[in-house]
Amino acid sequence: MSVASLRRAARETVSGLPREFWWLWTSTLVNRLGAFVATFMALYLTIDRGYSASYAGLVASLHGLGGVVSSLGGGVMTDRLGRRPTLLIAQSSTAVSVALLGFVHDPVAIAAVAFLVGMASNASRPAVQAMMADIVRPEDRVRAFSLNYWAINLGFAVSSMAAGFIAEFSYLAGFLIEAGMTGLCAVVVFLKLPESRPVAGVSTGAKEDVGLGAVVRDKRYMGVVGLSFLVALVFQQGAVGLPVAMGEAGFTPADYGMAIAVNGVLIVALQIPVTRFIERRDPRRLLVVSSLLAGYGFGLTAFAGSVGLFALTVCVWTLGEMVNAPTQTGLVVRLSPVHGRGRYQGVYTLSWSLAALVAPLMSGVVIDRFGAEWLWGMCAVVGSAAAVGYGALMRRIPAAEPAATVPAAAGAEVAAG
Repeated sequence: MSVASLRRAARETVSGLPREFWWLWTSTLVNRLGAFVATFMALYLTIDRGYSASYAGLVASLHGLGGVVSSLGGGVMTDRLGRRPTLLIAQSSTAVSVALLGFVHDPVAIAAVAFLVGMASNASRPAVQAMMADIVRPEDRVRAFSLNYWAINLGFAVSSMAAGFIAEFSYLAGFLIEAGMTGLCAVVVFLKLPESRPVAGVSTGAKEDVGLGAVVRDKRYMGVVGLSFLVALVFQQGAVGLPVAMGEAGFTPADYGMAIAVNGVLIVALQIPVTRFIERRDPRRLLVVSSLLAGYGFGLTAFAGSVGLFALTVCVWTLGEMVNAPTQTGLVVRLSPVHGRGRYQGVYTLSWSLAALVAPLMSGVVIDRFGAEWLWGMCAVVGSAAAVGYGALMRRIPAAEPAATVPAAAGAEVAAG
């Protein structure tokens, strides 16, 4: 492909999206560039503070539990208070709690603040997704969600590399830098992002009363959430099951680092080209294929005997991740009523938060009692079940979203952008 073709492809990928989207995208990138704490929390607790691995695991679980709680709370706030206030509250609270975590020393206090950090940092996710749905046209949403996902992974790749150097200098500096970067995100939201919550009567003629009960009673949507949980349970094994299995097989942490680094490199390098490939394709097939790639990508790990083969399996399931993430998020938005997007996004986020809690327990029990091969076989079965579920469920979902679901104000912003 020529340089001119590459430039044209890049221009087409980023063109046509509103200015507000790019400020939100910038906020996401800055946030992930400063995401140091999650990377070195276990090392901080065990090496710098001298706590046991069990205590570090407890703190990680409490952090995840905070995310479970805020998934629903953040969704309700997004609909009731608005997208912008929720983002400001979540990001400001995250900045304060992360900074506080660097100064507390008592084990109970550390655990309590870690729970607050998990709760505050996850509360912004429903608001971000809802705001993107508000301001981006339906036909551009897969591309927008993919670009946002790319920013998340680019920021995480950079912050992961920087975290090691910062930790060698000072763990406290890492906490304070993350707090400062998150505070900067709040400033960007305050200065550059207007409220995007649809006004009653603008898009649907009357505001619908959408509570959490209505979300739970939406059987079609809850089917998507359930399938999302299955897929998330598989993808989580890259961070929880894979390092344990490689360690038991005699590989070093550096070997695992080399294998899992392929995930971030591929996403940063290929997410935009993959998005161009899938953007106009049938989401039904994409979700089925991505589930199979995830399940059998991890399933192939049972046959890996070298770092190179482990890296090859990472390539397979990473491709499934790149296809699944924007397609799944776009489907969630399509099934969410305009005035209930926050709550619907909160329930969707809950599926990933629960998977983050269940996956470590599942992988540990299966590996200890039956061996790693059984874990990878289970991943293949779960991925296959998700693929069958998507195939059956998507037959009842329209292939395209009607343009009428876009708020008129958002449409005007897109045209102006």
